[in-house]
Amino acid sequence: MTTPESDRVIDQRIQRVVPLTTPALLHHELPLDDALTSAVIAGRRSVSRVLDRTDDRLLVVVGPCSVHDPAAALDYAHRLRVAAEQHADDLLVVMRVYFEKPRSTVGWKGLINDPGLDGSGDVNTGLRTARALLLDVLRLGLPVGCEFLDPITPQYIADTVAWGAIGARTVESQVHRQLASGLSMPIGMKNRPDGSIGTAVDAIRAAGVPHVFPGIDVSGTPAILHTRGNADGHLVLRGGRGLPNYDADSVAGALAQLRAANLPERVVIDASHDNSGKDHRRQPVVAADVADQLAAGQRGIVGIMLESFLEPGRQDLDPTRELTYGQSVTDACLGWSDTAQVLETLATAVRARRAYTPHPTPA
Repeated sequence: MTTPESDRVIDQRIQRVVPLTTPALLHHELPLDDALTSAVIAGRRSVSRVLDRTDDRLLVVVGPCSVHDPAAALDYAHRLRVAAEQHADDLLVVMRVYFEKPRSTVGWKGLINDPGLDGSGDVNTGLRTARALLLDVLRLGLPVGCEFLDPITPQYIADTVAWGAIGARTVESQVHRQLASGLSMPIGMKNRPDGSIGTAVDAIRAAGVPHVFPGIDVSGTPAILHTRGNADGHLVLRGGRGLPNYDADSVAGALAQLRAANLPERVVIDASHDNSGKDHRRQPVVAADVADQLAAGQRGIVGIMLESFLEPGRQDLDPTRELTYGQSVTDACLGWSDTAQVLETLATAVRARRAYTPHPTPA
């Protein structure tokens, strides 16, 4: 006799359960070899040195809003590698390779959750596809950056990542603060969508200390994780409530909040989202303002984020037509030609900051 779903004590609203591959098995199928391991560690150390300002370059996290086409993303990576090498003296370029798309309501949740772009939810394929792309990007010599949204998926891909982020919607979550405290790479905490900076400052403090929480180990076994705390937490300014916070006064205010909390005074500017009014064409305007601040000697700005892909703008997922190659299906992105110009502008500004001499204060 079949029990009606309404009479079940558990899984009343679970339609089906699919076994999940273990992190250890995925690592075995798609291993991080010794050379790539060294590259990841070198990338993390480089990011840490930029954050600590022992390296005076600017961190630039740049790439698609959310990867939907691995082939196009790898094509982008080939172009970005050339630019990264060109500007290596002034910019530390990290490719944004995001696979999890946070949603305020509903929509495509990213390549890991739905690699077929069709709602089928083949997470096992998504994890394999994501890890394979990360290894391909690393082989080109580019460090990679990811946002961590689901607390389980880092066991599958975090060993490849040089820089990570906790997003604006999850920065207040205890689960994500605990997760960040145990991650092996520097983590940027974004201010909340309403523009609140204090919440992200609290997240940096929370992630900087040890925590104990349940999770999974690399074998996929439930485990109690004891963390050491992450000393490389930092603030990412992305605007809020339709208002920007990348200007000099906003940056000064953010640095003051960090100082009051006894945290390192360092910020990364997200040129997209509310800082650009969600208009990809304004990202160069934001970058130009940041460049002016750098050239005027602002050393509290340690990095910038850009949403960029091969083609400018965005497109909707539509099963009735073929997608435009290299164009975002989530947030609108800069095209490659505009991205190259922005990187040049930022590199020039870093050289100007390096040469900047403050005017003496009158006696």
